[in-house]
Amino acid sequence: MTYASGPYGHGYGYGYAPPPPPPKPGVIPLAPLGLGDILTGVFTTYGRYWKSLVGMALVAYTGAAAVAAGAFLAGWLAVGDDLDRLADMPAAQSPDFDDVRPLIVAFALAWLVAMAGWIVSSGLVSAAVPAVLQEAVLGRPLGFGAVWRRAWSRVGSVIGSVFLSTLAAVLPMVLVFVGFVLVFVGMIAGIAAAERGSGDDGAGLALTGLLFFLLTFVTMPLVVWLWVKFSLATTAAVIEHQGPLGSLRRSSALVRGSWWRVFGITALVGLMVGVVSLVIQQIISFAGMFPLSVYSTGEDATPRDVIGVFGGITLLLTAAQLVTQAVFAPILPLVSGLLYVDQRIRRENLAPLLAQTAAAPH
Repeated sequence: MTYASGPYGHGYGYGYAPPPPPPKPGVIPLAPLGLGDILTGVFTTYGRYWKSLVGMALVAYTGAAAVAAGAFLAGWLAVGDDLDRLADMPAAQSPDFDDVRPLIVAFALAWLVAMAGWIVSSGLVSAAVPAVLQEAVLGRPLGFGAVWRRAWSRVGSVIGSVFLSTLAAVLPMVLVFVGFVLVFVGMIAGIAAAERGSGDDGAGLALTGLLFFLLTFVTMPLVVWLWVKFSLATTAAVIEHQGPLGSLRRSSALVRGSWWRVFGITALVGLMVGVVSLVIQQIISFAGMFPLSVYSTGEDATPRDVIGVFGGITLLLTAAQLVTQAVFAPILPLVSGLLYVDQRIRRENLAPLLAQTAAAPH
């Protein structure tokens, strides 16, 4: 069957013009997005704004690494004499708790400082991506300085929303910890009972621990459901200037009715990024293990010598890992940001407002 030519073109038929394509001032068409549109939007945004995205990630993660390195270096300098004293201790003599307490305190404090730096750096990256995407959708340029100011102004709300949304993961972690403790205590009780010839073999505690492990698997679907439900919270915190609780409520409202779609797209892209990142990380780790495997510290090496030698290699590996992480870190937040825009276009008819904003002089 053939169609008569219409007045607006050949071959369309019945006198009707084909529907005009949706406007596309920036990286995506201003219409409901499919998987192809989202993937194209991610890579187009990355291609146009990679300097701001990767640069922000490098600054944030390098700052966190510098804070961590400084904290552990300060801890090492503070307890260096204690390390040497422990190394010189006779093999038959066991150190007392007073001997190792300074080491525990120093490195525990260093770990807390490093974690604080890591949280702030992750919050900066998570806040920077929606700030970039907000202008990328409109087709506007955005420099590094503007990205930094916007991200820094919203980092508190982003960290708060991430913290609240990850509280759900605490339950399985607690169950795993309790289960491990009960199984371990049950095994110790069983060994002690066997030595005493007692009938209490600790099987009840071990079985209770295994039950906690099973409860962990039962709660995992809830964790995944909440993770997807609140996956758009960081974007809402930046673009809509929402607080932590408000961004969670906003994400929940936008995801409602589209949970499987948001989950599927996020999981697919996350799997692709994870596989590629894992391969690169393994190559870097293998390259770093080779010099470690052929180096010999010698019999007279002190802890300071070992740390000094291996510290340089560790520093190079850390730098390579930081660059890799900075390259891949913006991708999943870009997916979440485009899903946020897509849900608002579908639910709130955001497209005309975006087109009007893009056409207005900036």
